Amino acid sequence: MHNVEIPAAQLARVAHFRDQRHMFASLDPRRTAHVVVDLQNGFMEAGAPVEVATAREIVPNVNAISAALRAAGGTVVYLRFKTDAGALASWTAFYDFMFNRARRDEMAATFGPECHHFALWPALDVQPADWIVDKTRYSAFVPGCCDLHERLQGAGIDTLIITGTLTNCCCESTARDAMQRDYRVIFVSDGNAALNDAEHNATLGNMAALFADVMTAGQVVAACAAASSARQAA
Repeated sequence: MHNVEIPAAQLARVAHFRDQRHMFASLDPRRTAHVVVDLQNGFMEAGAPVEVATAREIVPNVNAISAALRAAGGTVVYLRFKTDAGALASWTAFYDFMFNRARRDEMAATFGPECHHFALWPALDVQPADWIVDKTRYSAFVPGCCDLHERLQGAGIDTLIITGTLTNCCCESTARDAMQRDYRVIFVSDGNAALNDAEHNATLGNMAALFADVMTAGQVVAACAAASSARQAA
């Protein structure tokens, strides 16, 4: 698990501009979705082409959040990163310039829709009612990348809990764009994974200062349980 340490200067900025550290600790689960980003074999397996070893360690926290939110009446969404012919042709700034030809071909062979590494990690607690949404960009909110925004809007969801990998790539990109589409974003400090602590913590600082409420998995589970208890009491 990452050694979480949000820079003190960024926490001081949060304290200066906001009345409370955690803006979204009180949830309406019926308007909340847990968005699990790209926990696929290609990122999770030992020796996988884009292995993020720490991502295997966050799975219990991810599953705990999903179970708590489901029990409270919320929605769980699993995103899958997909490299198909359309993505290769339309995202040339990424596939043609950020990678050499060998790496480009490897991505297509890893995250093509029929590939083993495209599949969700088997240790995830995926239930029949959960959504599975395939995306072709880092952020799930890039127009034309997938229909996540439309589905969330149709379900009346305005709050997102973000977990997954990589912290500083697809998770951060999705969280940034979600906030700018007016979603309330909770970014889970021990439910996201990067290649090292420095990259992970840099994103947490950005999230806390500018884009999201950074909470632990335990805090999110407690918020879901409190919301569920309140609803039952009412």
